[in-house]
Amino acid sequence: MRYTSGNYEAFVRPRRPAGVDEKTAWFVGAGLSSLSGAAFLIRDAQMPGDRITIVERLPLPGGALDGIKHPEKGFVIRGGREMENHFECLWDLFRSIPSLEVEDASVLDEFYRLNRDDPNYSLQRATVDRGKDAHTDGLFALSDKAQKDIVKVFLATREEMENKRIDEVFSDEFLASNFWLYWRTMFAFEEWHSALEMKLYLHRFIHHIGGLPDFSALKFTKYNQYESLVLPLYTWLLDQGVQFRFDTEVTDVDFDIRSGRKQASYLHWIDENGTEGGTSLSENDLLFMTIGSLTENSFNGDHHHPAELDEGPAPAWDLWRRIAAKDDSFGRPDVFGGHIPETKWESATVTTVDPRIPGYIEKICKRDPFSGKVVTGGIVTAKDSQWLLSWTVNRQPHFKAQKAEEIVVWVYALFVDTPGDYVKKPMQNCTGEEITQEWLYHLGVPVEDIAELAATGAKTVPVMMPYVTSFFMPRQAGDRPDVVPEGAVNFAFIGQFAESKERDCIFTTEYSVRTPMEAVYTLLDVERGVPEVFNSTYDIRSLLAATSRVRDGQEIRLPGPELLRKRLLAKLDRTEIGELLSDSDLI
Repeated sequence: MRYTSGNYEAFVRPRRPAGVDEKTAWFVGAGLSSLSGAAFLIRDAQMPGDRITIVERLPLPGGALDGIKHPEKGFVIRGGREMENHFECLWDLFRSIPSLEVEDASVLDEFYRLNRDDPNYSLQRATVDRGKDAHTDGLFALSDKAQKDIVKVFLATREEMENKRIDEVFSDEFLASNFWLYWRTMFAFEEWHSALEMKLYLHRFIHHIGGLPDFSALKFTKYNQYESLVLPLYTWLLDQGVQFRFDTEVTDVDFDIRSGRKQASYLHWIDENGTEGGTSLSENDLLFMTIGSLTENSFNGDHHHPAELDEGPAPAWDLWRRIAAKDDSFGRPDVFGGHIPETKWESATVTTVDPRIPGYIEKICKRDPFSGKVVTGGIVTAKDSQWLLSWTVNRQPHFKAQKAEEIVVWVYALFVDTPGDYVKKPMQNCTGEEITQEWLYHLGVPVEDIAELAATGAKTVPVMMPYVTSFFMPRQAGDRPDVVPEGAVNFAFIGQFAESKERDCIFTTEYSVRTPMEAVYTLLDVERGVPEVFNSTYDIRSLLAATSRVRDGQEIRLPGPELLRKRLLAKLDRTEIGELLSDSDLI
């Protein structure tokens, strides 16, 4: 397996790998990673779909990419996925998956046309004083010291950032900036999270620093992620003959490990009837394992009941622990899954049924929520919220089953243990109705109307997720296993907790697709390169543009006497360097 860039290999149809007709494939979990891996096996490795089986503990596919209507509770979205144009592996996949909405178009075609016709951007990123403009005004407000913090982390080696927290490498001045407000609420970073992941994000998205304050860097699907991404992919896999075993929990994997050679030899499971079973695995039976889970033990409350924190047995994490005990190269799951107080937060899906609420939404986002186009353009953060509450309204309807008069809103908070501003209790102890009250308070609804409007004007489903930021915990090399560990002959690890050798970052749909692509291409020696991460971190134009934005457009002041500065600038003006500095507004 190798990485490539450019279009020389981007459109290549690889030849059929030797021996693929004798092989079968098994996937643990039916999240985006497994669905993508199965698609790459069919499209690029040309394995017949009926030789692929996906085993899933839940009754439906999609994993963390969800979006459902619960008959009694209402619509539920645990989280949303922000996407951009340089998710190279994701778009490589979805160019081949037919759209369910648009005739003779792929999912990528549909997505591209949608975002070209209706580009995403926010008209109000943050509020204070109950819905008033916080006047962050697109500025990062980084002091000289805070700017130096970013440069220092950007230039540091990965090893220097291992096992360090964000607040150990960034100063209080940085943590008080608008940049950190934008960053932490957009990506769900906490001060105790990994400085290494922060560094990787800076490198990965340096080309989008300018679009951070108004979300112009982002692109979104038409509907929720299940209906727009998972369902077309699942439908295509079924059409190819892929077998799904739902309501079946994989409990363990046996390995034959000797003399550096590692082979998965048996897959253990418990089926929907509680019967233990499994299958033997030969060298020709490929096993792709999704390890860990950010949505494991998610608990849904409802409008009248809080979402409970489930700290009990976690099947996905317990499976990884059993696997990891068998070889040092299989990772260290408790680095990520053993810190629930640091990795939990809560979201809530609000479905409005009262026509008064959309008016308050429109006042803040400055767009008609019923237009069918971009509404908030990303999250709106209540900057002065004790919960650090953020909320977003995507294009409506967000679900095909929505009624015309309904608006679906996603709300989340980073500080779930802190009492709120209107509801004087922590979010994790609140019912859906109480979370709605807190949201309406920060929306600017008159205080005398909040209780009645929350009780009768919306239906809200809170969701507590104990492990949702587990992959952000401080870590070092070896904590995540390689996608294909050294010596592995028939198995791979995929998903957010597998280690890609490329310089990509987690908590993205891209990473969920990149790791299975690497796994399939490696185990079957597919004669096509895996797209490397977009090289903006090596692009002088992107670096200069980011430098200008981090400085809020302030020009670089050259040292020395004024006459000397003018002569130097005059010389620079006649060079490519001067043109680059001028184009980026640095001089």
